[in-house]
Amino acid sequence: MPKSNRTETEQVTAFIAQLPKDTAILVNKIRQIILQAHPEMKERIKWNHPSFYYDGAMEHFDPKEYKRDIAVFNLFKNRIMLVFPNGASLEDSFKILEGQYNDGRRLLSFATLEDLQTKEMALRNLIQNAIENIKI
Repeated sequence: MPKSNRTETEQVTAFIAQLPKDTAILVNKIRQIILQAHPEMKERIKWNHPSFYYDGAMEHFDPKEYKRDIAVFNLFKNRIMLVFPNGASLEDSFKILEGQYNDGRRLLSFATLEDLQTKEMALRNLIQNAIENIKI
């Protein structure tokens, strides 16, 4: 399969453009919150969905630990989920993360724009905490 000449951001934009309108609006709002949470936050298509990663300096680590990966979308018909691969290590002071998976991932679900508005501050805090954990 030939490699795309599009930038990572262009690939994410193209992916979102193919979603149903209501889903695309919600995904774009979540996307903007995450990207604005930290200047070294980047996006790409990984695991067949838009995902977000820390692009700053880090110590060497085993790539199978997914330390650079912050969150990835998992899209369903009636809800949007963000999967945090290292969610178990995040401080969830708002208690909005779901799931207790052995691999350490945790989930955050959104159903509507109103749902996102109620969780926006918590989402920003999770992103900031994920980046702080990376820098340790």
